[in-house]
Order: sequence, then structure tokens, then C-alpha cells
Amino acid sequence: MPTIHCKHLIFDLDGTLIDSAPSILACFAKVLEQAGVAPRVPLEERLIGPPLAQTLQTLSGIRDDAAIAAMIESFKAHYDTKGYRETVAYAGIAEALAELKAAGFGLVLATNKRIQPTRLILEHLGWAGLFDSVWALDSFEPKLGDKTAMLRAVLQRLAIEPAHTAYIGDKAEDGWATQANTMPFVAARWGYGAFQDTPGHWLHLDAPRQLPSAFVRWQG
Repeated sequence: MPTIHCKHLIFDLDGTLIDSAPSILACFAKVLEQAGVAPRVPLEERLIGPPLAQTLQTLSGIRDDAAIAAMIESFKAHYDTKGYRETVAYAGIAEALAELKAAGFGLVLATNKRIQPTRLILEHLGWAGLFDSVWALDSFEPKLGDKTAMLRAVLQRLAIEPAHTAYIGDKAEDGWATQANTMPFVAARWGYGAFQDTPGHWLHLDAPRQLPSAFVRWQG
């Protein structure tokens, strides 16, 4: 397996480190039921990842900002109190992260999930001290619009070199955002996404146990 020389590893969360689909989809179902709206598309794992507003628009077919805002608040009420507790880490992830940290890599989290439930989940899993820093779209003011912008902002805030910083994510969109920032990308194929017709230089992994051997600590 090819390896990537880098100093820092930035991880996606949903579908990469954790299986959050059951709890998130259950919360979406409750939100739509309370709003009296039938889902326009199936409640499937492929919905996990984009910002809440985008996903709720896709599910409901509603484009009214006030209605979407009300559904977002309803989702938060469900997910931030009970839903997040149903989150589980993928088998082998905790061990892989611990091994990478012990090897001297700087571990960072950058997710489209809101920062509040992200921190709740890290506490729930006992990972609060594992990452050097944790970022979400709403970590910034004004809130950033997509992962491309977030990765760019994180690199700037942390003053780290893109060429020595890999991003690990489970969707092709993660890869394109990484490539836009001239960073190496690792595709977590155990997650929610698919990777057809993607660049050949992306490194594809089939299981979390492969993560430690995918990276070599850059000594430059």
C-alpha cells in the first residue's frame, strides 16, 4: 500500500470516525413528522454529511428559509439531547487514532457537523483530549459555506502546510475539497460515500485498521 508523508492528519467525523447514520436519520424522521412533511427522498446513509439546511431542503422539498430554520431547531432539540448518544465509533478507529497520536502526528477534526454536537460526541466517546483542535463550519464567524472553505481556514489558522497535511474523509466531496486546497486525500471506504471515477492519486482504504500504516511522519 502506498504511504503519505505528512505531519498533520485532519479527519472528517460522520462516516469516517463514527457511524452516526441511525441516530441522525431517526432525528430527520421525527422532524419531518412534526412538520407534517413526507420525505421527498428515502432516508438513507447517503444523506449524511452536508450541512443541515441543505439536507432538510433535499428531504422536504421546502425552500422557505423560515420553515427550514424551524426544522433545524427541531433537529437540534432531538439530536443534541438524546440522538448523539447513539453514536458509535467504527471498529478499530479508536486504536488507529491512538497509534497515530503516539507516532507523533498532529490530529485535527474538521466536520460539517455543528460544533456543539461534535463536542458532545467527543466527550461521549472519551475522545475530548485526542485532537489538537476541533473545527466545524459554525466555528467561524460568519459561518463558512462548505468544506473547501473550512479546510482553507483551518490550514490558515493552524499555520500548517497543505502538502504535509492529509485529510481523511468518506465522500468524494471530501476529496474534491481536499484537492482544492492542494492536500493529500485518503478515502475512507467504510463510510457513507462512493468513489467512482475519482482521481487515481487518492489513497483508498477499506478498513480503519489500515490507517496507521498509510502515513509516514514527515521529518522536514
